[in-house]
Amino acid sequence: MQMPRILLSGNKKLQFYIDAVNGVGGIADAYYLPKIDTDYDGLILCGGNDIDPKYYGEEIDGSVDIDRARDDVEFALLKAFVDAGKPILGICRGCQLINIFFAGTLYQHIDNANEHSSFSDFDLIHRVSATKGSIAEGLYGANFVVNSFHHQAIRELGNGLQVTMMSADNTVVEGLEHERLPVFGVQWHPERMCFSKHREDTVDGAAIFEHFIRMCKNKHS
Repeated sequence: MQMPRILLSGNKKLQFYIDAVNGVGGIADAYYLPKIDTDYDGLILCGGNDIDPKYYGEEIDGSVDIDRARDDVEFALLKAFVDAGKPILGICRGCQLINIFFAGTLYQHIDNANEHSSFSDFDLIHRVSATKGSIAEGLYGANFVVNSFHHQAIRELGNGLQVTMMSADNTVVEGLEHERLPVFGVQWHPERMCFSKHREDTVDGAAIFEHFIRMCKNKHS
């Protein structure tokens, strides 16, 4: 098939995501508040703002920087691509959005947030463990180091989802996959661990994007 066309939805800082998708053989179209268009081969939900907790039945209690217009668009995008059976990758906020979409909930501010975010312009790093047979384990092995930039995390797991990665101290969900659908998410930021943002102290984030592109190609085979 031709190079897969990937729709990216995020805030206005999307260049590293674009570079990652294009760098592994995809064609990235990235927008803030994109139109619903399932002609693309796959959808990536990028990081950014906290999600309005009304979507999981709570009042605001730790959530900040909420963008309700983005929430509305991305839940609609997620539904459209799920209904179309097309691959979806969620990164950080995107991973949390997937969990909420499938009726899960979040911790609005985790107790150990200072271990997962610097609350400044640089990422922390920490070790995670991957479950046997998961996408992450196949790419990186059972234990590896990733970056970290978040203060919220998955609490109750959504319907049909499986936890595929946990932080080394077993307190934070770091990845998930759907049991049947071509949908998965990571709590960390692989776009800031590859190509021009490659780090010597973490695994190569490009592998996540390479796997996603393979998923998109396989849907056509």
